[in-house]
Amino acid sequence: MSNYQIFIVEDDPWYGEILAYHLGLNPDYRVNRYETGKACLSAMHLKPDLITIDYSLPDMKGDELYRKVRSINPELPVIFISSQEEITVAVDLLKMGVSDYLVKDEATKDLLWNSILRIRENQSLKEEVEQLKQELGTRFSFQKTMIGQSEKLKQVFRLIEKASKTKINVSITGETGTGKEVAAKAIHYNSERRKKKFVAVNMSAIPKELIESELFGHEKGAFTGALTRKAGKFEEANGGTIFLDEIAELEFSLQSKILRVLQEREVVRVGGNTAIKLNVRLIVATHKNLAEEVQNGNFREDLYFRIMGLPITLPPLRDRGNDILILAKHFADAFAKENRLGTIKFTKGAKDKLLKYHYPGNIRELKAIVDLAVVMCDESAIKTNDITFSAIQRNELFTLENKTLRQYNCDIIKHYLTKNDRDVIATARALDIGKSTIYKMIQNGELDQ
Repeated sequence: MSNYQIFIVEDDPWYGEILAYHLGLNPDYRVNRYETGKACLSAMHLKPDLITIDYSLPDMKGDELYRKVRSINPELPVIFISSQEEITVAVDLLKMGVSDYLVKDEATKDLLWNSILRIRENQSLKEEVEQLKQELGTRFSFQKTMIGQSEKLKQVFRLIEKASKTKINVSITGETGTGKEVAAKAIHYNSERRKKKFVAVNMSAIPKELIESELFGHEKGAFTGALTRKAGKFEEANGGTIFLDEIAELEFSLQSKILRVLQEREVVRVGGNTAIKLNVRLIVATHKNLAEEVQNGNFREDLYFRIMGLPITLPPLRDRGNDILILAKHFADAFAKENRLGTIKFTKGAKDKLLKYHYPGNIRELKAIVDLAVVMCDESAIKTNDITFSAIQRNELFTLENKTLRQYNCDIIKHYLTKNDRDVIATARALDIGKSTIYKMIQNGELDQ
């Protein structure tokens, strides 16, 4: 910090000159002297970085001047310099927020020098913290936390960017393990709410009898075991973002209460009567089709339209092509660095094996596969035999919900293409369809090349 401007308010011209001369030895300091409180206040437009005040001024008491100065700039550091040696005066001023209190004696100028250095150091730390907060959006940049270059992921990036620039509610859908919470965090930490809390709640992980208390809080004695007052997740997220994961698992009877909170923008704790105003951004996620849940009578239609906002669908890993290898390299590098294993490479055979797998567990499963492969590999190279897929084999073709017949056909063809090492002719023969059907689906983007 250069040109650090200091105001010295001292009615003794001789003493004020001594302090100004001593501080002026630092070429970064620009010192202005004033002999009255009014003169100081009239110069506040110059925006000083620090003020020293004599407690006894001819036109007003030092504490009065302090209050007026802080009303103009609440963050401005102020040091009192006075012949007053009463401890109670110093204590009272320090309670008011004064940065330091120095008694006039031979050591005052040196004590003042050190006090200013300490205050400047604290200011630098505060500015550094503020800068780090500003950089949160960069550190949580969705291009860095959601890794890949596929066109489907780029489309997700475009939607996240739109969501980050507005206050609209967001609904994220996708299979388990596709990174729904990561996407929600990317929206929050790139939005104007980035300095406030991001509160994540997994609706399926909370016992049904505790959900209301967890979300809305409770008063002391509201029920057996409520020994103290507790703020709920909505209160905790006030000013920031609340992320309700697996929203489709919310009990039907509680859906109306969530709707009321969103409509009224206020919450009442369980057992309480006071409405607490809320300013919360809502992001929800589910692996289910909410529209179908509404049709089946499992989800309120009015709540559905309230929370849908901007819909974002995360693609399954099997549909992201070469992103599989990009993510695998990222996970391998991170695991190797954490365990000090050096650089890890993948052989061509290992890459081919990773690309052919279906990944029912998506990104989460890929990470587990790669972490184990890094442990098992020799000579810093992951080979085909180092890659082990889960012993849990699930037939995803007919258990995945909410698909059209066309989508099921597409999944079946994908399955056989993987099984036949991307051999279109062998796949067409196995399914008894024309190879032109498969080539056309590839050309239309329904199947990966």
